[in-house]
Amino acid sequence: MIKPNTVREIIETARAEDVVGDFVNLKRRGTNLIGLCPFHNEKTPSFNVNPGRNIYKCFGCGRGGDPVNFLMEHEQLSFPEALRWIAGKYGIEIEEVELSEEQRAEQQMADSLFIANQFACDYYQEQLFDSDRGRSVGLSYFKKRGFREETLRKFGLGYAPLGRDVFLNAAQLAGHKNSTLEKAGLIKNKRDFFRDRVMFTIRNLSGKVVGFGGRILQKDVKAPKYINTPETEVYNKSRILYGAFHAKQAIRKEDECIITEGYTDVISLHQAGIENVVASSGTSLTVDQIGVIKRYTPNAKVLFDGDKAGIRAALRGIDLLLEQDLNVKIVLLPEGEDPDSYLQQVGLNAFKTYLENKAEDFIFFKANLLLAEAGNDPVKRTALIKDIVGSISLIPDPLKRSLYIKECARLFGVDEQLLVAETNKIIAQRLRKHQQKERARGGSSNNSEKAPFPSGPPPGWEEQGMPPPGWEEQGMMPPPIAAEPTVTGDEYQERDLVRILILYGDKPLEEQEQSVAQFIMTNIDDVIDNFDNELYQRVAKEYQVLVEKGELPSASYFMQHETEELRKLAIDMVSTPYEFSENWEKKWEVVLNQKAPDENFIIDSAHGLKRFRLRKLTRLCQENVDKLKELTASNEVEELVLYMKLQQRLQTLRNGLANELGTVVL
Repeated sequence: MIKPNTVREIIETARAEDVVGDFVNLKRRGTNLIGLCPFHNEKTPSFNVNPGRNIYKCFGCGRGGDPVNFLMEHEQLSFPEALRWIAGKYGIEIEEVELSEEQRAEQQMADSLFIANQFACDYYQEQLFDSDRGRSVGLSYFKKRGFREETLRKFGLGYAPLGRDVFLNAAQLAGHKNSTLEKAGLIKNKRDFFRDRVMFTIRNLSGKVVGFGGRILQKDVKAPKYINTPETEVYNKSRILYGAFHAKQAIRKEDECIITEGYTDVISLHQAGIENVVASSGTSLTVDQIGVIKRYTPNAKVLFDGDKAGIRAALRGIDLLLEQDLNVKIVLLPEGEDPDSYLQQVGLNAFKTYLENKAEDFIFFKANLLLAEAGNDPVKRTALIKDIVGSISLIPDPLKRSLYIKECARLFGVDEQLLVAETNKIIAQRLRKHQQKERARGGSSNNSEKAPFPSGPPPGWEEQGMPPPGWEEQGMMPPPIAAEPTVTGDEYQERDLVRILILYGDKPLEEQEQSVAQFIMTNIDDVIDNFDNELYQRVAKEYQVLVEKGELPSASYFMQHETEELRKLAIDMVSTPYEFSENWEKKWEVVLNQKAPDENFIIDSAHGLKRFRLRKLTRLCQENVDKLKELTASNEVEELVLYMKLQQRLQTLRNGLANELGTVVL
């Protein structure tokens, strides 16, 4: 268990922009940083990092927190694992206290799959370097590929020995349970899953070992050339890009991601100094894998082996890159070559020059390739045009789409308006299919009511050569609009008061010689039990207890609160997608006539408190009027007189507050 002092040091040292920046490509906007949210698929950045508050917040999906919370959510780490990750990044020495047997067992269970995979990685590497067959079979294969020892160790390459349970026996001796090894995909039916194969270690974005790829070296064996770890709790093939952990910094630096097909291509290019390279591991790219790339760059360069037979099939997978709004270039290597072999043949400088000179925009690459196949056959050329237009229709950006249409019209020698109409027709068909699926699933009524065309676009717009008015750029229905939470009673005023407490509670009110929190708590003591929202009341009451103890917590106290509800509320309170633009003064010479919100807390606190009390007093007046009606009906004179005096006093207080706020009370 990590000592409390060390935990405090790690949390205070961690910077949101540094930690989040390792996983998301952030760009400065004013005092904050923005990027594409790693928690949901989006095309316009709504993910915000606030260095001043040391938090992140997505205004699209609502996720938010501090650096530790980011790692826990994004990398699925436990709290201690996230702390260790940050400590490693900042070089903080971790002091720990001895764990009990129960605590150790609990922690080991939580980390068991990662621990088992790391053991396997170390074991396979030991077999590669230290066993006779590992050296003669595995090491010789890697050396023929030109891989140096430091590269082998960096990428965790190894060798799985021949024999049905050699690895299993070693793992059992090391204390690993069969159930854990099977869950990690390392054994199956009490036999080693990988046998007599060279091993490629697969890591997630934080560098943890999640799985393996194994290549068989024997010829004429009835077994697949490559096998991968089956799907596990920590390994989902569709979400992992091989080499992404080692490539992410270089991708951000170069503002480009090179995509290859195989493990050895990634390793060979990385060893040569081209580090911004990943592999799809022999499968078509998925939305999740493309999402990983988009965190670091909008630019992708796909390397195709010089095998023309496989290019046509591979092209279909590239369309998804366009649909996810990436700028895609293609490099076709000479026939019979792959990135690894061609690099070995021509050397680094010539290889880089080739990538630079031969990179071609995907749409034009595809068009030229298919034109060569179609020749002058009008039927084939018609099919070709429809194929290209289908790819163009996937591009979300309408300006980019129109430029491609213009160039393709010139290339094909057809009227531009025909291509525009065909593109819009495909978009409309996609919309209708999507709507049919939504209806088949019993899609939400909100979605159909808010869609621009609930039963499809208006007839005839395709022939006009223009998209319908109000059309979503992708030709897809807008996402369901979440229903606004029901607000009852005085929740708006309660929320505003809690906002002031969280943001400015520890700030001093110099003229009154007390803090904002002390000022507010003194003035709401009589109505603190009358909150409509239970969560806001919990904040107020917790603050009340802290003030009585002489403590004045800052916003970070609630942002790191043990209760998730309060933690999320605090993040929401301190986050805003808006900020003052410096251009008001620099460009337009407009001087703001009031302080910025963070400096204006004295007036903000006074007005917020008055609005809150006015609402509560107005309600008390109404409740008292109802009571007076009851007493009048029952002719209870003495009690009636008391309530009339109370009503007079409440009205005096209410009218005084309303007058101060300039509010008319009816």
